[in-house]
Amino acid sequence: MANKVIISCALTGAIHTPTMSPYLPYKPEDMARQSIDAANAGAAIVHLHARNPENGKPTQDPEIFMQFLPHIKAATNVVINITTGGSIRMTIDERISAALRLKPEMASFNMGSMNFATYPLGRKFKDWKFDWEQPYVEGTDDVIFRNTFRDMRKIIKELGEGCGTKFEFECYDLGHLYNLAHLVDEGLVKPPFMVQTIYGILGGMGADPENLVHIRTTANRLFGKDNYYWSILGAGRHQMNLVTMGAIMGGNVRVGLEDNLYLGKGELAKSCADQVSKIRRILTELSLDIASPDDVRAMLGLKGVANVAF
Repeated sequence: MANKVIISCALTGAIHTPTMSPYLPYKPEDMARQSIDAANAGAAIVHLHARNPENGKPTQDPEIFMQFLPHIKAATNVVINITTGGSIRMTIDERISAALRLKPEMASFNMGSMNFATYPLGRKFKDWKFDWEQPYVEGTDDVIFRNTFRDMRKIIKELGEGCGTKFEFECYDLGHLYNLAHLVDEGLVKPPFMVQTIYGILGGMGADPENLVHIRTTANRLFGKDNYYWSILGAGRHQMNLVTMGAIMGGNVRVGLEDNLYLGKGELAKSCADQVSKIRRILTELSLDIASPDDVRAMLGLKGVANVAF
């Protein structure tokens, strides 16, 4: 199973807004449908944020999550991964509230404080669908996404130890690997674990192929190559290039409309399943095997879908 490639699909996130694509899901019925379709297309993990169904604004309200999580669980065997990142304007307590209530098998876990800037996206649009979107996007030039070591210990204690949830450790920069290594050295994180390395976010490391090599080499040295599962996320137009390269290097992949709104140059993806189908075809043509949700549960030692709270 260690040689199988895990496909994760991130549905909606908190970066893109409804104006940017008519296909970005934010209503509960769309979240359920796109998650189910992504799972059927080959995603073993779906990474989920929630949005206000009236205007698409990011929210961590557990009641909103409950409008679509049970439908996904009933229709698929997919591993459900709930964000603890929320959006960069939320407090730590707001960000972890949904996961604490719902006790998923997996949750995302950002590995450090950082500038997380998406304001250049705002230059592409003049007419916005909802009033909140423009100031939300353009205001990211003056926002720091906070995740201190105290915050990290809180997430591990309350969600990891308290709920039995395992983590997708999101590393946006080289230093984030060292932050994670510190938590491993402290005995707070134990292998096997998933390391999601992220390229192309302004404020993090660039989407340069050389960075994949350096990150992989560093992670192998810090953690031991048999103690973690490496996954690659390329933001925007870098998505397919970087995840394909990462898979060839022995990594796992993440796609979805949270990370990239396009299927190809100038072509909006009409669903997350479109991107899952594309990367699955590429991986298959490279003679790589695709991991199932139950493979992922065995690889990461997840608690199982029967032990979630939704």
